[in-house]
Amino acid sequence: MARIRSANTKPERIVFAELRKRRIAASRHVSDLPGRPDIVISGIQLAVFIDGDFWHGWRFPLWMHKLEKGWRQKIATTRKRDQRNFRKLRLRGWTVLRLWEH
Repeated sequence: MARIRSANTKPERIVFAELRKRRIAASRHVSDLPGRPDIVISGIQLAVFIDGDFWHGWRFPLWMHKLEKGWRQKIATTRKRDQRNFRKLRLRGWTVLRLWEH
């Protein structure tokens, strides 16, 4: 698990390169916002999260039964934390965009 990247992943680089190509000013991994969004466009208060399918549980109820209890709990906890962070951002007036790696 030490090789799993949490920042500057390939999907993040692709999205950020596209924003740069279109001359859209954005910041990466802003730590003073809940959940530390992968990309932030402050001018329009947009927080973008680019989530891995496994770690953040894309369609989790369909495949959770295949995992051991520990993994099920880990991913379920991550999903709850994601929702809590999205709610906090929305309450602060931010728009939250979630992109999946696939």
